[in-house]
Parts: sequence; C-alpha cells; structure tokens
Amino acid sequence: MKKCFMTLVALVVATVASAQVYVGGSVGFIGSSHDGTTKNNFQILPELGFKLEDNIAVGIVLGYAQDEVSVEKTVAGSTVTVSQKDKQFRISPYLRYTALKFKCVDVFVDAGLDYIHSDNGSVKNNTFGLGVRPGVAVNLNDKLSFVTHFGWLGYQNSKDDYDGAKATNTYGVALDGNNLTFGLYYNF
Repeated sequence: MKKCFMTLVALVVATVASAQVYVGGSVGFIGSSHDGTTKNNFQILPELGFKLEDNIAVGIVLGYAQDEVSVEKTVAGSTVTVSQKDKQFRISPYLRYTALKFKCVDVFVDAGLDYIHSDNGSVKNNTFGLGVRPGVAVNLNDKLSFVTHFGWLGYQNSKDDYDGAKATNTYGVALDGNNLTFGLYYNF
C-alpha cells in the first residue's frame, strides 16, 4: 500500500512539475438605481490553473460575491431605507480544452463543476452545477493574457437550507450579461 501511495505521489509531482502554472481571475461590479431602489453587485473570482498539455488545462476558481438591494420607503412622513445583503462563496474546478489557436488568440471551452453557498442573513442556499463555458484568451505577451468567458450551457440544482425546502432544477443555455466575465492571467 505504501509503495502504491508513493508511486501515485511521484506521478502527481511529476505532472505538476512539468505543467505550466497560471494565476489570475476577474473582478466585477454592477450598480443600478431606479425609483428609490438601489442594487449593487460585487464579485471577485481568483483562479489558479495548470496547463498539462498545449491544449489541456485544469484549474479552480474560488470566489466571493455580494448582492445588496436598498429600497427607500416613506413611513409616516419619514424616509426609511431598508437593505438586504446576499453573500455568496463559490468553488468551481474545471477542465479546459483549447480548441483553436491563432497567432495571439486562443478559443477554449471550460467544462466544470460549481458549488455556491449563499446567505442573505435569514435563508441559506446551496447550489450544485455542471456545465460548460466558452471563452477567448488574447495573449498580450508570453506572460500576460486577457481572458473572457461568455455564456453557459448546463444544469444546476439549488435548494434552500431549511426543513421542507424544495429543490429548484435549472438547465439550458444562458447568453446574457450575467454570464460574461473579463479577467487577466499571469503565466509562469
């Protein structure tokens, strides 16, 4: 058993040692205000990846997001602001396949898993997903790449964390602005 374990460790170390490492991620902020209602969304999605071959990579995204909604209401002649925050933690491992390579542009698809834990102060929610996300990397030089992901095709199961809660299953294709991210990668 010990020899099998040591062989497995040596194999993993050899694979990781020969892999190219990249770090990066994306940051986003969206704000809107209309008729006394203000909505703000902030997210930070750091990423770590290993290029195993020229067109195959594995990676993981660890992220945090916060949605805040503030509503102004007039009560007995006074204006009162009511706010609610929804905090999210995300972990998303993926396998990346680079399908097309041009001079400085790579077209790829990420196939991955998602786990998202949300907490708005009163209700907690857990979401599990499986899907693919296409993307494009513009290699600015040997070390720096501008990366964008757009769209999503997959399945998600979401359930609030209380007794008797029913799960929500979502599947399909999403090509809206909520599935568009921009980021930078540094290649070691």
